[in-house]
Amino acid sequence: MRLYNSLSQRVEDFEPQAEAVTIYVCGITPYDTTHLGHAFTYTTTDLLIRYLEYSGRKVRYVQNVTDIDDDILKRAASVGEDWKALGDRWTAHFIRDMQALNVRPPDHFPRATDVIEDIVDTVSALLDADVAYERGGSVYFDIDRFEAFGQLSHLPRPEMLPIANERGNHPDDPNKRQPLDFVLWQAAVEGEPSWRSPWGMGRPGWHIECSTMATHLLGDTIDVHGGGSDLMFPHHECEIAQVEPITRQRPFVRTWMHTAMVRHQGEKMSKSLGNLVMVSDLLEDVSPNALRLYLGRHHYRLVWAFDQTELEAAVGLADKLEAAVRLVDQGQGSSLSPESAIQAFKAGLDDDLQPGPALEALEALADSIMEAAQQGARVGEAQSALQDLAGVFGLHLGRPGPEERVVAGWSEHLKRFEGAATA
Repeated sequence: MRLYNSLSQRVEDFEPQAEAVTIYVCGITPYDTTHLGHAFTYTTTDLLIRYLEYSGRKVRYVQNVTDIDDDILKRAASVGEDWKALGDRWTAHFIRDMQALNVRPPDHFPRATDVIEDIVDTVSALLDADVAYERGGSVYFDIDRFEAFGQLSHLPRPEMLPIANERGNHPDDPNKRQPLDFVLWQAAVEGEPSWRSPWGMGRPGWHIECSTMATHLLGDTIDVHGGGSDLMFPHHECEIAQVEPITRQRPFVRTWMHTAMVRHQGEKMSKSLGNLVMVSDLLEDVSPNALRLYLGRHHYRLVWAFDQTELEAAVGLADKLEAAVRLVDQGQGSSLSPESAIQAFKAGLDDDLQPGPALEALEALADSIMEAAQQGARVGEAQSALQDLAGVFGLHLGRPGPEERVVAGWSEHLKRFEGAATA
């Protein structure tokens, strides 16, 4: 199997460091979820995980919830709702969408507020490593103390600041040595939640949350770190800077996997632009299988736009695959072999998760099943193979709903968001 690595900017042989593949993907900031861009990232990760598991690999998967940051506090204030209640409610909504889409649940689903003590320890370690400084009760990362800053995004230093400013940076903070230094721990502000630390009451910065959860749950070096391409800078760049000076391990991540942006109405789909296409709305009109096929037909590195005609085509393919699986096998002749379809399917996904050949193999196998059945051949083996292969894309052919492990796993995570399930 070969995957594109954003760090090296090339497709590389994917060679996990141990028997179990470790995967971390940046999760939602829980408000106004789940739009099609969210779904594309998490179903892409699901495709990777399911294909690894289909290929006999074990996977340890962590996805976080960014339940405390500037955006959450702003939204809570704007709607007059407690920030934690808001986050719990939208996280529960996200979980239900993931169940409906038959997305394999993460093994760990931590909230940032679950790991405040670990974050404080990480910030202290960065101070000890002399790559951070404290001023006015806040702690900042000194990017000049980490020579490799920029290795992931490949951005020249002058181009970094405008992008960082668009994505949460506060360049005019008087406590900073320079505008690009980023906050690790920010001093408490009246009216905002805060926690104890050696530097006074405060709360963690955005970037330190993910790198702390990733290393504490998966180790100093992880196989795959995923997320939307808009997270590459500054978020993922800052994660590297926060880990490698402490662990002395390089790289922090072996393969950086970034999903492309989804567009609608001529713009990137985003909360700020208000051009969201919501998963729950689409599922009122199309089946989860059809939506998974629609999402799955797009290669994860290519920008695409929502298209109703393409969605309707996915509905037709979902119906065809379902009919092929549900057909009663009454054949008495030779058995239809699925081997060529299996090999074509695997060849596509082995090549940087190319969905085109894999989905073509699924459709060709469905067509062969229907044709062979009409000619009196036995098709049971081929039908089982079609179910298994379609399952890699998260489809549940011949079954009324999502897999038991999907429902049970996400339901277990949901218990931690008390009172949110019925909100």
